[in-house]
Amino acid sequence: MRFVPRCTAVAVASLTLLAACGEKTDTHGAPPPATVSVITVTPASVTLNSELPGRTEASRTAQVRARTAGIVLQRVYQEGGEVKAGQVLFRIDPAQFQASFDSAQAAVAKAEANLAQAELKVKRYKPLIAAQAVSQQEYDDAVTAQKQAAADLATTKAARTTANLTLGYATVTSPISGRVSRALVTEGALVGQGEATPMATVQQLDPIYVTITQSSTEVLKLQRALAEGKLKRAGKDQVRVTLVTEDGQAYPQAGKLLFSDVSVDESTGTVSMRAEFPNPNRVLLPGMYVRARLEQGVSDAAITVPQQAIVRTNEGSTVLIVGADNKVVSQPVTANANDGNNWVVSAGLKGGERIVVEGFQKAKPGATVNPQPWKGPASAAPAAPAPVAAK
Repeated sequence: MRFVPRCTAVAVASLTLLAACGEKTDTHGAPPPATVSVITVTPASVTLNSELPGRTEASRTAQVRARTAGIVLQRVYQEGGEVKAGQVLFRIDPAQFQASFDSAQAAVAKAEANLAQAELKVKRYKPLIAAQAVSQQEYDDAVTAQKQAAADLATTKAARTTANLTLGYATVTSPISGRVSRALVTEGALVGQGEATPMATVQQLDPIYVTITQSSTEVLKLQRALAEGKLKRAGKDQVRVTLVTEDGQAYPQAGKLLFSDVSVDESTGTVSMRAEFPNPNRVLLPGMYVRARLEQGVSDAAITVPQQAIVRTNEGSTVLIVGADNKVVSQPVTANANDGNNWVVSAGLKGGERIVVEGFQKAKPGATVNPQPWKGPASAAPAAPAPVAAK
């Protein structure tokens, strides 16, 4: 019996396996086309929203100042709390003002007595002048004295009113309802000496304003589209506005657009707009950065695609279209407005195209794919692993 070396036997076995694998590849041919999820786009009526940056600000702001000079005796309110219009915030030492008012009150009483005396004298002289019991000169002097007494009374009453106002300024009240700031002065401080000293600030936060800015270029495009009939106005009287707060959450209360500015800011090239929002829980505070979504127009034949279907690069935006022969084609599009989780395509699509939504890594331009209807993000499931060929 002839002996065969071990290495020769292993080599023969390896060649046999390779030959078998080659026969299997030739039998099955090329791998099947990759499966991708697609949607067929169709024109529909869509409300176009513009998402714009904005800042919140109080609807009313009042600076509480000392209107008379004096020493602060007491801070009555709680810092950071809610106050009502007319509520007492500070008390200034009223002793000096009370004395001035009392003096003015006494002057009024004296002037009233002088006027009463002058009126009685004229009343007595009037029948005597007819009987020539007094001279005309004496009667004229009595009438003049009466008029002077009346003028003196008016002067003293005005002085009393001024003294009463000054006395009232010693009690500092809130001019509006809202949330009051921290105190800017403390007890014992001298205020109002030469100028109206700031003491606190009151801001009305419900409702609250949001100042929005939009590029003048976008404003012109919107106006042109409305004029050409490509868009219809979203509302007749008021534009609905929604907010996204700094943490990315949607604000639960919808607002309304109050006005748009009549000029363009030369430094930024933007137009300012103001919206009003309910703020009963004081969630929005002045100075917050927000994103405002405005319903600016309605397109009767808009084409929308899911956001993930748009591929954005430095060269622009594109979508992948599956043609009738199931081959993939890259198509440039213009998509600058959004509708919820969809982008509104204003150029590049006509309707009826099949757009790749999932499976981009398998769908390269020029490749043949197996298109399947997209079931949406809630129904989308992970792709099953490819079957392993038996050996």
